[in-house]
Amino acid sequence: MKKHGSAFTSTPEPLLDLDALRADTPGCDSVIHFNNAGCGLMARPVLQPMLDHLQLEAAVGGYEASAARAAGIADFYAATAELVNARPGNIAFAASATHAYTKALSAIDFRPGDVVLTTRNDFVSNQIAFLALRRRHGVEIVHAPDHPDGSGVDVAAMAALMRSRRPRLGAATHVPTNSGLVQPVAEIGRHCRELDLLYLVDACQSAGQFALDVEEIGCDLLTATCRKFLRGPRGSGFLYVSDRVLRAGYEPLYVDMHGARWTAPGSYRPVDTAARFEEWEFPYATVLGCAAAVRYALRVGIAPVARRTPALAGRLRERLAGVPGVRLLDRGPAPAALVTFAIEGRQPQPFKAALDERRINSALSFREFAQFDFADKDVEWCLRLSPHYYNTEDEVDAVAAGIAELAGRTR
Repeated sequence: MKKHGSAFTSTPEPLLDLDALRADTPGCDSVIHFNNAGCGLMARPVLQPMLDHLQLEAAVGGYEASAARAAGIADFYAATAELVNARPGNIAFAASATHAYTKALSAIDFRPGDVVLTTRNDFVSNQIAFLALRRRHGVEIVHAPDHPDGSGVDVAAMAALMRSRRPRLGAATHVPTNSGLVQPVAEIGRHCRELDLLYLVDACQSAGQFALDVEEIGCDLLTATCRKFLRGPRGSGFLYVSDRVLRAGYEPLYVDMHGARWTAPGSYRPVDTAARFEEWEFPYATVLGCAAAVRYALRVGIAPVARRTPALAGRLRERLAGVPGVRLLDRGPAPAALVTFAIEGRQPQPFKAALDERRINSALSFREFAQFDFADKDVEWCLRLSPHYYNTEDEVDAVAAGIAELAGRTR
């Protein structure tokens, strides 16, 4: 039963009140936003605390404003911990998922010959970071093969590599940015736990789209952004750091007065929490917006979102499957809400521009973003559409019809 004036219901298995959710989302009035894998549309309850804080900073001063909003700032850690089944002390704010990822990597004392075991579908910035580690520290990068059925990495083969190569780090991207593939990160995590291997997971595209439980995944480190399916502001993300990593004394390459205490002229001590991965200066309006975004997602309910969002993407794939000139590229038995496809005979920027003119937001992905995946699929670029729970079935059908029309024009 719907609760009037609210986007949420109070039932144990909440049903989404689409009208209320869209009323919360001003952008729905101006665009069909199918670029949630880039940035989700912010809701009013996310935007307002950010505006309020900036006004407060202007009125009383930045330090004074953050002190006045201390409870709301602390709620970022509490809300994010609830989102991933952790403690607030396991959470660090970051400027982006990549910022969080590189901070995590910098805490590992890599030596020449160390192995980084990853997948062929890890995010482009992560792959570049591994290559930089190879250039600077002489680490070896090993890519586990994909399973022949297209379901992502071959977990058995990856586990065999864990046993034979004893990697310094195992890494996987839950939902790669260049397709709807969902990687079996919990299965990988079980093998990492059995062998006591350090395990880093990129959850950038799954946070806010699927339930995340770091205990079930079995990861030591997990990174995500707030701007995508969590619908938070740009310039924000978070890093989860497990208790065992904190106890083992891992710390980023550079720490400052926020993450450590200067205990004597010649020594310092990192703080006990994941705050050691943060810096002193914060965009506090953004932190408050992130807290509001995570709380909003939790109130909407990750379970109904995890049902609706991939279902909308599935409807879109069905509509596009029969369009001449369109080749769907997504793989895996249960794809996420990232729909990728190639368009025969079309150039990327003009095709996207034509969608922009129709007020349909989309994104382009190129081979340099996914060297292994795009080589396997024999494509140089693709268009990516990523609906979210606040989008409608009518919007899905309108987008599919628009693509069919554009793809059918004389090439």
